[in-house]
Amino acid sequence: MAKLGKNAQNELEGKETVEFFKDLDREALNTERFLEKYSKPLGIAFGVVVLGVLGFFGYQQFVVAPKNEEAVKTYLAAQKNLTEGKEKEALGGTSAANPGYLGTFKEYSSTKVGKLSAYNAGILKFKEGKFQEALDLLDQFSSDNKTLVAMKFGAMADANSGLNKNDEALALLDKAATASDDPYTSYYFTRKAGILALGMKKEVEAKKYFATIDEKYQDYDNGMSDSYIEMTKYY
Repeated sequence: MAKLGKNAQNELEGKETVEFFKDLDREALNTERFLEKYSKPLGIAFGVVVLGVLGFFGYQQFVVAPKNEEAVKTYLAAQKNLTEGKEKEALGGTSAANPGYLGTFKEYSSTKVGKLSAYNAGILKFKEGKFQEALDLLDQFSSDNKTLVAMKFGAMADANSGLNKNDEALALLDKAATASDDPYTSYYFTRKAGILALGMKKEVEAKKYFATIDEKYQDYDNGMSDSYIEMTKYY
């Protein structure tokens, strides 16, 4: 292909530039027409967005904040009863005068304190031997704290064991062992899962858990995992 002369090349580039700016003009015109045509619905949409943002902050300030404050008050009252050994009063839920953990959860379940109350109420229900009620309450707890989530799964595992649902309990202990970044928490629930698997005569699963301890958590185990691995040979 023959090369264009310098003048011809400049002329071609000039034409391309003109066309480019013409395209820009057409695009700008189209945009203006679009805005002109849809100015009203766009204004409405923008207004909806602004109202949504204002509504969110209003909700946070006038609904969520007061609820959090009230939830903290009732939660701390329940905590006080618990530290004094008054577990029934701490559990509460029997009167408006003493909401306790149960009342705090039911009234403020959308708050973080309300969810934490569900966890504490679940633990107390477990101590009463009411395992299904404990499970239902623990299941309502959620948190950004990974260690607390691990503790939740561990407590749910204990409740399932109380209901003789050991397969479910083992699955929850497995979750508990992997939920947290804290090495001791992971070790604790891995060991607990291994012991449960051993008691269920699931030697393959048990050996897996104890081998994990031997590999990752020797600092916490004092060599006990070796003894458990040896025990799996006799099942």
